Amino acid sequence: MIPKEKLKKDEWAVTLDYLSHGRYSMDRSQPVAQVMGDLYFSLLEVIVREGSNLNIGERVYIGDGKRDKVKYIRGRMEFSELTTAAKDEVQPAVEKIVKENPQKFLEFFNKSGQLTTRMHQLELLPGIGKRHLWAIIEDRKNKPFESFADLKKRTPLLPDPEKMVVKRIMDELNDKDRYRVFVPRMESGKRI
Repeated sequence: MIPKEKLKKDEWAVTLDYLSHGRYSMDRSQPVAQVMGDLYFSLLEVIVREGSNLNIGERVYIGDGKRDKVKYIRGRMEFSELTTAAKDEVQPAVEKIVKENPQKFLEFFNKSGQLTTRMHQLELLPGIGKRHLWAIIEDRKNKPFESFADLKKRTPLLPDPEKMVVKRIMDELNDKDRYRVFVPRMESGKRI
């Protein structure tokens, strides 16, 4: 029997929405927050410890160790299950994560490969066609890209690579494509 791929778990998350009395569908009133992992972009609902308060955009520990503000993780969520306020905070949070961790995303530009015999992973990014694809592949052979500015400078007429990555992450969070690059697919109904 082949072991299932280990569930990718985030250690830290960004608070998207905080509901001090919980959601109407909950059995009892308790503080709850909707958060997004800052590594795998997991959308989670967490129960907040009594006496703790979370601010929108606040980074909070959700790993397996001792959590100071989060009591437990209630479960994973789909983008459509987020509150309206949380949905509004997702894109700014993704932009901030991409801006603060450029090396993770530059690694994709430097190391991505074929997806199928007719499609390259880079083509999943909005704005990259065959011409940009080959320009990036040829240029990265000489020297890896060191920053988004370096990538843009060395690849003529390339749209803003940071914005392309953010758009791709948003598309994956909204489940708009069967292929995943940055957001691992959630097992349906999987609770943590």
